[in-house]
Amino acid sequence: MDEQGITVWIFSQQPLFRQGIQNTFSDIRDIVIVGEAQLTDKMSRMIEVMPPDVAIVDIDTAPDSGFNLVNRVKQVTPSTAVIVLASDINDKQLFEAIKRQASAYLSKDISSKELVDTVRRVASGEHPINDSLSSRPKVAAHVLDQFQELYQQQEVKNLISPLTTRETEIVNYMSQGYANKQIAAKLKISEQTIKNHVTSILSKLDANARTEAVVKAIKRGLIPFTQE
Repeated sequence: MDEQGITVWIFSQQPLFRQGIQNTFSDIRDIVIVGEAQLTDKMSRMIEVMPPDVAIVDIDTAPDSGFNLVNRVKQVTPSTAVIVLASDINDKQLFEAIKRQASAYLSKDISSKELVDTVRRVASGEHPINDSLSSRPKVAAHVLDQFQELYQQQEVKNLISPLTTRETEIVNYMSQGYANKQIAAKLKISEQTIKNHVTSILSKLDANARTEAVVKAIKRGLIPFTQE
């Protein structure tokens, strides 16, 4: 996040929808729309020059292109948090969003205030999409199964160190969607210390992202998994 506030790119095949999102943020002082475009790989290369804090991707009219763009954005600018928007919220798309490391997957029925709040949350490092793992057990099972298949293919799986008590505590907070700053406040330690612990957690669980680490921790019984 720079001095001008939270920077946001909007991706959608519908110009009117892109304009509507821009209007939503027009009076929000801490959020700045720095670009908008259709869903193309070319655009993901353009934002690599000046990565935004957040990318909002509308997948309605072209879900495959939308998810491909999410994948590209996370590859070229991994620090960019991605919010996926869709009219028809379903388990298949939620699974794809989690797999491609989106930070949030939202219905277009949300209010302007909810969208603004979500942009702020993901820009601060939160992953609201993790909340869906406990509320949609079928998706959670699907994610767990996929990561289990990957886990079984790793010859070094028995060499992975177990998490310390503190790391287990931190990954449990991660599963609830807490950002590093919030975890630091909860545990009354510095945010840098939390970052160091998260790096260690990802290494020990052989995970490339926070969501994957959470799923693997659940699968190994390190933290509880509650189905509603």
